[in-house]
Amino acid sequence: MITRVLVVDDSGFFRRRIVEILASDARIEVVGTAANGKEAVEQVAALKPDVVTMDIEMPVMDGITAVRHIMASQPTPVLMFSSLTHEGAQATLEALEAGAVDFLPKRFEDIARDRDQAKLLLRRRIHAVARKRSRTAATVPARRSAANAAPVAAPPPANLKRGNFQVVAIACSTGGPVALAQVLTRLPASFRYPVVVVQHMPASFTPAFAARLDQQCAVKVKEAAQGDVLRAGEVLIAPGGRQMSFAQHDGDVQVQIGDGDASLHYKPCADITFGSISRIYGGKALALVLTGMGADGREGARALKKQGATVWTQDEASSVIYGMPMAVAEAGLSDQVLSLRDMGPSLVQAGGG
Repeated sequence: MITRVLVVDDSGFFRRRIVEILASDARIEVVGTAANGKEAVEQVAALKPDVVTMDIEMPVMDGITAVRHIMASQPTPVLMFSSLTHEGAQATLEALEAGAVDFLPKRFEDIARDRDQAKLLLRRRIHAVARKRSRTAATVPARRSAANAAPVAAPPPANLKRGNFQVVAIACSTGGPVALAQVLTRLPASFRYPVVVVQHMPASFTPAFAARLDQQCAVKVKEAAQGDVLRAGEVLIAPGGRQMSFAQHDGDVQVQIGDGDASLHYKPCADITFGSISRIYGGKALALVLTGMGADGREGARALKKQGATVWTQDEASSVIYGMPMAVAEAGLSDQVLSLRDMGPSLVQAGGG
C-alpha cells in the first residue's frame, strides 16, 4: 500500500531534503509540497494525502493554525517538525493539542546519531501515522477538549478490576501528550496515589510539558528530579533523555535520575521505571500503558505482573499508535483493555477520589 504525503515547509531546501528522503521508499509517494500553512490547507483539500509533514513557523499561516484548519475540514494525520528549544516545545505541544499526531526534531542529528538511521526513522514514522488516518476524525473532539477541560467520558466498565494500590505508573509515546492530558485532567486534587509517568520525549520538552499539564490538572504535575518524594495527588514526569527509577529512604520512596545503560533505545524507558516500581511496590502498583510505537513497557509490565500488580492497556480504537499497548495485551499481561475516555474515570473509581 502506498502512503501519500504532503510536505509543508517555508524552506525550499528543507522541502527538497524531505522529499528526497521519502522518495527513496517505494511505498511512499510525495503528492505535493507547500510553502506555508494556507497552501497546506488548500493542498490537503485538493490532494487528500494520507500524511502531512508540517513546519511550525511559516509566513502567511503558521503550522499550528494550519493544523486546526485541516482537522476542522479534512482530518489528516500531521507529523510536525520542531526545534528542540523551550519555545519549540511550547509550539509543538500546541500543535499536538490542535490535532497533530506526532513530532520529530527538525535537525536530523537530534533524531539519531547516524544520518541513515535518522532517515529510516522518519520513513517508519510516516508509515506508522498513516495507518491511523481512519481514526483521526474520531479523535479530534477529544483532542480539543483536553486543552481546556476534561472530556466528557462514559461510565467506567462494570467489570473493572479493583485493588489496594499505592502507586500509579503510566507509559506512553506517540499520541501520549494528548492522551495523558485526557487521563490526568480527570483526577481530583484528592487523588490518593502518587503517579509517575514515562513519556518518550526530548529533554528540552519535558519541563514545558509538565508545566502545561500542571496548569490543566487539579493534581500537581512536575518534571521529576533527583530525590523527589512520591506523594499522593502528585504526578512526576520522567525527564527526557534520562532514566527514572526509585529507592526507599527513611520510609519514603524517592526518585533516582540517571543516564542508565547507553545501549537503551528509549530515554526515558518505561521498562526501567516499571521494573523499579515492581521491586518497591510489588502487587500494590497499577500500571497504564497508553498509545505509542514499539514495545516499551512490555517487559516492565511482565515484572509487575510477577509481583501481582495490575496492568491496564489502552484499546486500539482510541490509540494513535497501537504499538506499546498491543505488545502488553498480546503478551497476556493486561488485566483491562480500556478506551482512553474511560482511563481517567476508571482511576478515580479504583480508589482515587
